[in-house]
Amino acid sequence: MAKDNSKENDWRYRLFDSLSYPTLILDLDKNILDVNSSFIEKFGMKKDVIGKKCYEHFFQSSLPCSFDQCPFHKVIAKKKGRSILMRVVHDGIEGWEDRVFSPILDDKGEVAYLRESIRDVTQVKTLEKELKEVQNVFKKVVQSSASGIVAADLKGNVLLMNKAAEDLFGYSFQEFVKTKNVRNFYPAGVAEEIMKKLRGDDYEGKGKLNNIKVDIINSNNEKISGEIAAAIIYEGDKEVATMGIYTDLREKIAVEKKLKETETRLMQSEKMASIGRLAAGVAHEINNPLTGILFHANMAYQNRDKEDPIREDLQYIIEDVHRCKGIVKDLLVYSRQTNPTKALVELNEIVVKSLSLIHDQKLFGNITIEKVMPDEMIMINVDEKQFNQVVINLVMNAGDAMQGKGTLTLRTYYDREARKAFLEVSDTGCGIPEENLPKIFDPFFTTKEMGKGTGLGLSTVYGIIKENEGYISVKKTDNTGTTFLVEFPLIDPETKES
Repeated sequence: MAKDNSKENDWRYRLFDSLSYPTLILDLDKNILDVNSSFIEKFGMKKDVIGKKCYEHFFQSSLPCSFDQCPFHKVIAKKKGRSILMRVVHDGIEGWEDRVFSPILDDKGEVAYLRESIRDVTQVKTLEKELKEVQNVFKKVVQSSASGIVAADLKGNVLLMNKAAEDLFGYSFQEFVKTKNVRNFYPAGVAEEIMKKLRGDDYEGKGKLNNIKVDIINSNNEKISGEIAAAIIYEGDKEVATMGIYTDLREKIAVEKKLKETETRLMQSEKMASIGRLAAGVAHEINNPLTGILFHANMAYQNRDKEDPIREDLQYIIEDVHRCKGIVKDLLVYSRQTNPTKALVELNEIVVKSLSLIHDQKLFGNITIEKVMPDEMIMINVDEKQFNQVVINLVMNAGDAMQGKGTLTLRTYYDREARKAFLEVSDTGCGIPEENLPKIFDPFFTTKEMGKGTGLGLSTVYGIIKENEGYISVKKTDNTGTTFLVEFPLIDPETKES
């Protein structure tokens, strides 16, 4: 574009020359007609540029750029400006330029020339690249977290949800943002309570909440015990979003429960062992004089005439001695002063056999006995006589609890994966009071009337089962009845290994 000294063209040229971005004028054949001062300042070559084709100057090529690479022809066709981002190399250094092509129209409205402005965006692209790298690192950190991370706006619309949160709540991020709100993560009112705490000053400080226990709800409407650390995100003093880090406590609670059960078993075992030693000693000490009393009482009873009133007193003495010897026998059984002989037995068979050994059938006159047992063989390795005593004790206790009327259910099953065999003894009695549950396996603990029981039945059962590498617990108890659960290692009948 030749410089014209006329007033009209002078200000236009000065305007073109004063543009802050390097700018050049092209004719419709891509010839460079003029360049402005910014172009000369950046590239330093006015005389070497004017008259050349743009692709000759910029790319040192004798061939024009392709239609896809250059918007030149699209600008002419549409008569509208277009831009293109180009990667360039100056003196071996990579850079980025935003090139804007604008049409210059003649009096008829047709494109006469094109203006090409060059804006160096290398710094912006570098910052974008660095930001993208930081975002990728941030994304990887968030996504690799074992804890669920969720961010939401102040209306509860989820903005971010990592993979752990998707697994925990059972929603994909895409599913959740369409129909759900962050309040769906909690039981009714809990989300509002968390926000109230976040805005208060009674916790970690305003806008922060560190590791509080909270129930959370998953996509199946299941309640999960969890823990949350939450924060309000601010821009200046303005609240703009919230963030929560969720930890699933189910595994931790299960481990703590198992540890507590193990500690309870250990304490119970130690207590039973010490009381067992005491019981054995007491039983042996009492048994000898009882034998002497019984011998002399029987001799005196037989030597008295039938009309002698002393005979009745001797009868009472003999009965009480027999009762004392029964207690001593229970003590000896409880202290396990026997030599257990374990053998491979079939669980269903031994349960049925144990039932047949119960002599007090009057107790079960109005009790319905149900046996729920699979057809498959369930093999366990136990002392058969001791196992009989376990079943008899549990069945007799169930009969007492139902006061001779109700339904007694004996259920057997197994878990091959866990290598466990199970026996459940269920009654429809009154249940065990909650305050008595921790004491039911303690020796000498009984709720029966004085003289009706020694309190050694369940203690003996506990000891026998433990000695046979099993475990007993109360699976369920309420006013509809009680279920005792007995478990033993499941034995493979072929390898005879658990």
